[in-house]
Amino acid sequence: MIIRELTLKIKNNLHKGKVIVLIGPRQVGKTTLINSLLTDIPYLFLDGDDAVVADTLANANTETLKNIIGSFKYVFIDEVQRIPNIGLKLKILVDQIKDVQLIASGSSAFDINHLTQEPLTGRKFEYNLFPISWSEFEDNVGYIKAQQQLEQRLLYGMYPDVITNFGQEYELLKNLVSSYLYKDILSLAGIRKPEILEKIVQALAFQIGNEVSYSEIAQLVGVDKNTVNNYVDLLEKSFVVFKLNSFSRNLRNEIKVNRKIYFYDTGLRNMLIGNFSPLELRQDKGALWENFIISERVKKLSYTNSGAKPYFWRTKQQQEIDYVEVEADAIRAFEIKWSRTKKVKIPNSFQAAYNPSFLVVDKDNFRDFLK
Repeated sequence: MIIRELTLKIKNNLHKGKVIVLIGPRQVGKTTLINSLLTDIPYLFLDGDDAVVADTLANANTETLKNIIGSFKYVFIDEVQRIPNIGLKLKILVDQIKDVQLIASGSSAFDINHLTQEPLTGRKFEYNLFPISWSEFEDNVGYIKAQQQLEQRLLYGMYPDVITNFGQEYELLKNLVSSYLYKDILSLAGIRKPEILEKIVQALAFQIGNEVSYSEIAQLVGVDKNTVNNYVDLLEKSFVVFKLNSFSRNLRNEIKVNRKIYFYDTGLRNMLIGNFSPLELRQDKGALWENFIISERVKKLSYTNSGAKPYFWRTKQQQEIDYVEVEADAIRAFEIKWSRTKKVKIPNSFQAAYNPSFLVVDKDNFRDFLK
């Protein structure tokens, strides 16, 4: 088992009178993480995917909830977004049974926040869990083995099962796309046209590293712009993709409203476009590396509770910076290159306007950026 960065943080917040809420896509290891925390400790496991469990909890009053828990001191409720009114039930349990540690996990940030945000105000510690981070991977397998597998991780991604089942990567990713991306997400959102989601997510997969126009995707897919926006929002809240907005403060010619969209996992992205060719044969090598580095950096910001906000930057004259971080008054600019064939300079206009720090991130120094 790969030890996760959140394990110690969650452990340190047990028995502080609050619900532990763990959110992340299916198959990233949420249940494995919780089981590792509760090793050798008796706990009650309640599966929200079980219709009987969901119905019982949804309709339970305070006394029924107490009877369900019984003498257990730890209660783990999985796929919590499947249970109606679960936020209110958790609030009752936190307020009424002080010596029980409640842990809830689920795969839809939208549904979980909708169900728990108001009832659990001030009563929860919330964490996001992503596919394995580079730091977690290297700490588990060691520096040399991690370096040896760098290209493999770019191609097949960082889902736990994909990492630990060598030779079965394609089959596992195919099942993940089919079961999680198309079936699970569609059912969560009540969407009746899976072909539209498939076309939109594939269009996004072909555009990593580029600015994304919802109008162009809408025209390509044959739907309206608002539909594209709604589907992208769903994909973002289900931890499939994330957005970088354009950074702008001072310059009149800066692009102010565009966005780039990246995938949390490059293996999932490559499955969507059906391309697992070696890096030396790929035309999208630079974009794939950019997606990998930025997604890994986003994981790091989340796990370290960083206040830094990520952006990209471009002007109407096509001057650009791949990745910009803003934290308080500090601005950090990064260019992301697989390898450096020539000296990379920061655009003069950005340097003059913002006086940032600047770093080129490539395959030789990326560890420092991610660890």
